[in-house]
Amino acid sequence: QVQLVESGGGSVQSGGSLKLSCVASGSRYHTYCMGWFRQAPGKEREGVAAIDADGATSYSDSVQGRFTISRDNTNTLYLQMNTLKPEDTAIYYCAAIGPGASAGKVVAGSYTRYEYRYWGQGTQVTVS
Repeated sequence: QVQLVESGGGSVQSGGSLKLSCVASGSRYHTYCMGWFRQAPGKEREGVAAIDADGATSYSDSVQGRFTISRDNTNTLYLQMNTLKPEDTAIYYCAAIGPGASAGKVVAGSYTRYEYRYWGQGTQVTVS
């Protein structure tokens, strides 16, 4: 069993930066492909960044070059968000999917929500 807890959200002005963290409990964290998702009011949840167990990463076009996903050996997933825009305003979630998953397919939305084994509770990011 893995539990995911996000933190680091907040309110920033356009052009600012935030760093989100997702702490995973459980011994198998390092085997999962991990993703960051966001959902804005009235919109579908979308994948923004993902990293697989080997460290391969993928980003959506809307955040490429501005966001960086990383993971460390303390069971923590990060999302560094720079040059934030008002359209980045959303609730951000981290999620874990099986070790055979592709980071590219996570961002592309190729997996259904039910294929993800674990979800965090979300953290609000507001850019004004």
